[in-house]
Formats: sequence, structure tokens, C-alpha cells
Amino acid sequence: MEQVIRDILQKHGIKKSVDVSELYLARKALASVCDLSGFPMLNYLWLNNNKIREIPCLTYNYRLTELYLHNNEITNITGCLNHLTSLQVLLLHKNQLRKLGEAVSELRGMQFLMTLTFFLNPFAQDPGYRLHVIYYLPSVTVLDRRAFSSSLFFTAIKQEERIAASHLFDPERNRVLQSLAFGRRVEKPMIIKKTTATKDKGVPVDYQGADGKYGLRRQQHRFPSKDHPDPSVIKTLQRSVMQFSSMDWNNIPTSQQNPLEDQPSESPQIITVKFR
Repeated sequence: MEQVIRDILQKHGIKKSVDVSELYLARKALASVCDLSGFPMLNYLWLNNNKIREIPCLTYNYRLTELYLHNNEITNITGCLNHLTSLQVLLLHKNQLRKLGEAVSELRGMQFLMTLTFFLNPFAQDPGYRLHVIYYLPSVTVLDRRAFSSSLFFTAIKQEERIAASHLFDPERNRVLQSLAFGRRVEKPMIIKKTTATKDKGVPVDYQGADGKYGLRRQQHRFPSKDHPDPSVIKTLQRSVMQFSSMDWNNIPTSQQNPLEDQPSESPQIITVKFR
């Protein structure tokens, strides 16, 4: 293979491998690939349509943005690609990959990966394969080719597929999202933690008296029972508990006041109100 690379560089009049940003090694009947660490500026690499069984060492080729490995005999990619975090296009179709979980796990750190192909691998026949890839690789926008197409026309991922993947692999999160939407009802009400407010004691709230000073008072909140006749009231009991905090800024020293007073300033008082 080294001779093949030398012939390519000589043909294009390239004397230094560090100047190479594109390397085309497709259709060379290669069974293996030599170390490509001498090409640190490589952005595009074609290794497709060969007889490669193992992915070559690409440790120093972290600048790669497009990698073409389709139409080979690759059986495993674990530990070979996860450092290529700049990849945007990765074609791996028509190989011998059998473990979907391991292959997807290898690519999960690629936040810029947008185009990916896995079709015609053994694991691509698994039920739910496409939804699995869509859910665990959310940056991918184009996956595989169009169905029943012999040419490589890529298929864009639809929003309906992302929703279906979310339903399948994270049903609890989907249930919570639906419970927060207006006008929707969930089968299981959300669990609400007990607050300090009671039927008799109420909750502390701040008020401003006639003299302009702030203080505290107890405000009664009568919570209806589950047997309340009004359905809208019962529905509010299934909603989340919201909380906010307020502070009396009149007690906070300004930047013009002397911070080294004999009497320390009164610490601010935080008032918390919890309500449904």
C-alpha cells in the first residue's frame, strides 16, 4: 500500500504528505491500510470498495470530516473512530457489522456527524434498527439510502421518526412532556411532594403595612379534597408544584454605604411561597 500512496503523491506532484488534505484510495484491492499518521492535515479519505477487514490506525487524523469505508469487509469499529469528533460524513454501508449497540456507542461522541449509512450490514436487518440510530445519534439528519433504490440517494430523517424513537426508547420522558402540555391528560398523575402548607396554618406571605414597612403574615389556603365536585379543581391537584422566592432589597446596603459600620447590616430575609 505504501507504494500505492507514493505513486499517487508523485502523480500529483506532491512532495510532502503533510500538505495532503484529500486522499483517494478507493478501488485499489486493498486488504489492509498502513499507518496514515504522516497525513495530519487530512480532511477527506476514501477507502471504499476494497477488501479491508479492520479499520486502519487513524489516531493522528483527527481533522477528518468525511470518511468513506463502504463496500468493504469490516466486522468491528469499536475503539477505531470515537476520537474523530470532527466527522460530518461517515459511510459504512455494505460491511459485516453485526453488533448495533457497539457500533452506535462508538459514534455517540461525534456531535457534528450529519450523514451516516449502515444499510446492508447484518444488524440493519434488526427490528427497530433505524429508530435506535435516530434516538442515540441525534445529530444525524441523513441516514441510509432511499428504500428500494439501487443508487445512493440519501434519506433525510423525518420529525415523525424522531417522535417514534422517543416513544420507543424513552417513554417516561415522553409521558412527562405530554403532562406539561395544555389540554392533555395523562393516565398516571404526577407525584407531588408534601409542602409545609397545611389546611389550618396556611403559608407565610409578605405584605407592606401603612407605615411602609414589610412584614409577614399567614395566609390561609384551603385545599379541596379528592371528592371535590368540580373536575377542574381535581385536575389542578395533578399539576406540578411551582415555587418562587422574593427578597426585601431595602435591607441590602448600597454601594455608597460604608461597608465597615460598627453595627452589621441586617441580613436579607427570603420569603418562599409554594402553591399549586
